[in-house]
Amino acid sequence: MSNQPANRAHKRPKNKAQTEEKKFFAGSDREQLLGSDEEKKSTLSGDYLNICVLLFLYILQGIPLGLIGSVPFILSNRGVSYSQQAVFSFVTWPFSVKLLWAPVVDSLYWERFGRRKSWLVPVQYLIGIFLILISFNIENLLNSSAGPQMTVLTVMFFALNFLAATQDIAVDGWALTMLKPTNVGYASTCNSVGQTAGYFLGNAVFLTLESADFANSYFRSTPQPYGMVDLPGFFYFWGIVFLITTTLVMLFKHESTGKSFENDNMTIRQTYSKLVDIFNLPAIRRFAFILLTCKIGFAVTDSATGLKLIEAGVHKENLALLAIPLVPLQILLPWIISRYTNGPRPLDVFIKAYPYRLSFGVVFALILWWTRYLHATSGTFPQYYYLVIIFFYGLHQITLYSMFVAVTAFHAKVSDPTIGGTYMTFLNTICNLGGNWPATVSLWFIDRLTFTSCSADGTSCAVNSETDACKANGGTCNVTIDGYNLEAIICITIGFAWYFWGRRQLTLLQNKPSSAWKCS
Repeated sequence: MSNQPANRAHKRPKNKAQTEEKKFFAGSDREQLLGSDEEKKSTLSGDYLNICVLLFLYILQGIPLGLIGSVPFILSNRGVSYSQQAVFSFVTWPFSVKLLWAPVVDSLYWERFGRRKSWLVPVQYLIGIFLILISFNIENLLNSSAGPQMTVLTVMFFALNFLAATQDIAVDGWALTMLKPTNVGYASTCNSVGQTAGYFLGNAVFLTLESADFANSYFRSTPQPYGMVDLPGFFYFWGIVFLITTTLVMLFKHESTGKSFENDNMTIRQTYSKLVDIFNLPAIRRFAFILLTCKIGFAVTDSATGLKLIEAGVHKENLALLAIPLVPLQILLPWIISRYTNGPRPLDVFIKAYPYRLSFGVVFALILWWTRYLHATSGTFPQYYYLVIIFFYGLHQITLYSMFVAVTAFHAKVSDPTIGGTYMTFLNTICNLGGNWPATVSLWFIDRLTFTSCSADGTSCAVNSETDACKANGGTCNVTIDGYNLEAIICITIGFAWYFWGRRQLTLLQNKPSSAWKCS
């Protein structure tokens, strides 16, 4: 029940933007690279293998993201607090701040080996080695006598996600030259489909196969206390896959060197200077503030609902299986919604979808209450319960994608064409960061806004030591005020206040002339 497009975050919001960016290239710089009108006709002839390579590289990219996304569910089953989950959520930040080192990846390379392979190959080798090293240590870190080693886990998975973000920079850059100019739009499709498939393999497939209940129910006649795969084995397997496939790419896939674009001859210093020029635009500063604050209203709903459902008794593998019917929806929605955002006022869709998405804070709070009621009365969840969750989460995805596609379409509309790639990367980074920081803060506040009472003496039992003392006195620790519900009320209130202010600001920004968005 998390905000996947924003968590993979903090990944998907760039796909539509990349499509628009590559449309710009196809319509300007790339026109100079094409000869006759016949050459400008889109044809996949000669690019089938390149598309397969790109798709596979994006699938590889999604696998560590999916594995990282599964860890909070595993931690939740080990009694980790929401404050600790907030600390761990920092592992998702590299994709939101990769702009800080993207110019280095674009500018420094060994020409004989290949501009993109100079980074892709060593980074993917490091990811493979990292996954293997994690496989040897993950069980000890999760199951130590003092509880999960949160600091080590956070640093370890942050480093893994940093490598994945760096691989993403290299693959995105390679996509522009790997495909023929008329086929570059397919790179965005490879990105969307590949990352979705990779995330699904690393997250939903793993959580399902790792479940002993799932394996005993569907694949075994004699129940066993373990699943079909375990966490160390899954990490080790994909580590080996990364090492083998990276070697194959290094040996057999060569880079094209005949195409050049707007940023190719810029130094690192010039690229960073351009970023400063972009940020100094008054319109960009106001828009950046909007992007950094617009998702506060959805923070607790997007970041904690899945964890709360597990806490209420829903098995994590069942939540993972709910992602299956939603995958086609998540792939189709951007294409459908883009029909309504391609005009001169794409943010109108954002404004219309915003209050509907806010209302799901109330819907998911009610679903959480219903979940606890069912678990307390019957201990199980009927089939219609999961159908209701799929239905409402599907509606939630429509509002989420409406906002995301509208914003990225606006990015493409206002980006200065003289520095299109850098400009849009800057806006996408701000947009992703605007989703990450509220999620981290909201997780941190859940524990602090939760109030508990011991049935034996009425004292607080907010921490483990107090809970143990309550049980020793023959009492139980009861939640009097759930921090999730209290925070949902606060977030929704802030969200509607932001909406009444922000819709006017968005209208004003949308009405600004194109000169307001140009650096020169």
